[in-house]
Amino acid sequence: MPLFSLDELATATACVRTLVPPTPAYAWPLLAQRVGATVIVKHENHTPTGSFKARGGLVYVDALRRAGRLPRGFVTATRGNHGQSVAIAAMRNGLPVAIVVPEGNSSEKNAAMAAFGGELITGGRDFDESRVVAAGIQQERGYHFVPSFHPELVKGVATYAHELFADHPDLDVVYVPIGMGSGICGVITVRDLLGLKTEVVGVVAENAPAFALSFTAGRPVPTSSARTFADGVACREPPAEALEIIRRGAARIVRVTEEEIAEAIRVTYTTTHNLAEGAGAAPLAALMKEQPRYAGKRAGLILTGGNIDMPVLEQVLRGQTPQV
Repeated sequence: MPLFSLDELATATACVRTLVPPTPAYAWPLLAQRVGATVIVKHENHTPTGSFKARGGLVYVDALRRAGRLPRGFVTATRGNHGQSVAIAAMRNGLPVAIVVPEGNSSEKNAAMAAFGGELITGGRDFDESRVVAAGIQQERGYHFVPSFHPELVKGVATYAHELFADHPDLDVVYVPIGMGSGICGVITVRDLLGLKTEVVGVVAENAPAFALSFTAGRPVPTSSARTFADGVACREPPAEALEIIRRGAARIVRVTEEEIAEAIRVTYTTTHNLAEGAGAAPLAALMKEQPRYAGKRAGLILTGGNIDMPVLEQVLRGQTPQV
C-alpha cells in the first residue's frame, strides 16, 4: 500500500508551492563527459532553505492545521536542513519551535535555523542523542515533537520526485542519499505511482552505514557512531518504516567514503558551478563509483542541498577531506 496517492500528492504540491517553486533538473554536459552517461541533476539546493527538506515541514504542519490539531509549539532534533523546514512552517502559523542540535553542529546551519525563527538548543553528542533531548522538551513544554520520518514529511519531499519524473520519465536510475529516509521513500513511492521502471539506488557514507547494514540484514541495525562530514546522512538508527519501503523499492544501497564525497563536491563545482553539501554530493560519488554500470544511459542525481559551511568547503576545494 503506497504512503499516498497522486491526488494527495497534488494537494501537497499546492501547499509546497506557497514557498517552493519547482526546482530545475539540468543535464550537465561536463558531468556527462566525466561519467560517460547523460546525467540529470535535480537541484534541491535551489529551494528557499537550500535543501529539499523545505518541502516536508510545510506539508506536515499544514496537515495538522487542516485537522484542527495545531499544538502550542513544536520541537524537533536536526543537523540543520530539517530544522529550517520546521522553523519556517511553525513561524508561518505563528507558533514557537525549539530545535535541538548536537554539539559541534554546523554553525552556518544553526544561524539559518535561528534566522527562520527557531529557538536553538544544543544537546547530545550526535543527532540520535539530540532526539532524546528533544523528547524531554516535548514533555516539559507540551510541544508537538516533529519526527525526522513521517508519511506527511515523505509526501512533502516527494513533490520534488514528481517534478523530476514528470520532466524525465526515461531515467534508467536515480541515486538518492539516505539520511532518515524521507527523500528516497518519496522517490520510490512516486516512481511506483507513475508506473516507471527507473532503478532507485540509495547512497550512504561508509562511516554511517546503518541503512546499508539494515538493508542487507532485513531489519534495523543501529550503529554506535556515524562520524561523517556529510551530516545529512549521519544516521545511527534507521526508522523501521523507512527501511521497509527502501527494501521493497530500492535496487541497492551504495556506500561511499569521505574521500569520495569530497571529490564529488569538487566535481559538482567544476562541472556545474553549484555548491553541494556532503549529502548532496553523495549521489554523484556513488555514480562515479559505479560508472561502468550505466555507460551510455540516463542517470538522475538528487542534489539534496548546498548548505556546506565555508571552512569545510575551503578544505574540500584545497583537495583535502574534512575530518570529524
